[in-house]
Amino acid sequence: MEYTTLNNGVKMPVLGYGVYQVDPAEAERCVLDAISVGYRSIDTAQAYANEEGVGNAIVKCGVPREELFITTKVWISNAGYEKAKASIEESLRKLQTDYIDLLLIHQPFGDYYGTYRAMEEAYKAGKVKAIGVSNFYPDRFIDISHFAEIKPAVNQVETHVFQQQKTAREYLKKHGAQIESWGPFAEGKNDYFQNPVLKEIGAKYNKSAAQTALRFLLQSDVVVIPKSTHKERMEENFNVFDFSLTEEEMSRIEALDGGESLFFSHYDPEIVEWFMTMA
Repeated sequence: MEYTTLNNGVKMPVLGYGVYQVDPAEAERCVLDAISVGYRSIDTAQAYANEEGVGNAIVKCGVPREELFITTKVWISNAGYEKAKASIEESLRKLQTDYIDLLLIHQPFGDYYGTYRAMEEAYKAGKVKAIGVSNFYPDRFIDISHFAEIKPAVNQVETHVFQQQKTAREYLKKHGAQIESWGPFAEGKNDYFQNPVLKEIGAKYNKSAAQTALRFLLQSDVVVIPKSTHKERMEENFNVFDFSLTEEEMSRIEALDGGESLFFSHYDPEIVEWFMTMA
């Protein structure tokens, strides 16, 4: 496994396993499968309702806790100092661990400044090894980074070959934060797995379009957390460290960037109103 070093010195695997949309009843089995394949970074969230399954897998997997890197996120309904503080304790309980490796604010809505203060407090108490945000566009990221006592170590945002977050990456680099991709396969949108550029380049290395896309992101210094409930797909997604793309191949994939979300925009008032129903 390869690692990136966060702005506070914590080492984070560049490839992890995400459990978004993994049925809570399946989460334990899926995480155990992922760990058996070789994954050591597991990404969950309060909103996924499967922290307990992840926790069960952490206890049962047989891998020392210090070799695992566990991420979870504070949801909108837990925004604000007091609610966030309580929710962090609840996440620790569900995950059956004394500390969380990376804790993120899930969405930039509600009293996320209060949430961040609770996260800073947990960080200082040793309950969290690194803190950051998720889905913060450059404007809000710059704002919270400027006022935070402990600078965000990570921003997890939609990042894939069709939305490469080129502008966001410039500002994250400037502020010393690591970009992490959610949805590295864009959930198959835009006929992702049949893309001719990805297929052609992948064929040269006997790799799939998915593996080629992951390799592109990794070589672009993007941390990735692909999700699958099938062990054979977990193995395929894990097997991306034995080849490298050339500059010309990277440029061809860079040209696929549309620069827009394939899911939602926080600048869309209707989307923001929808998020507010969860607060």
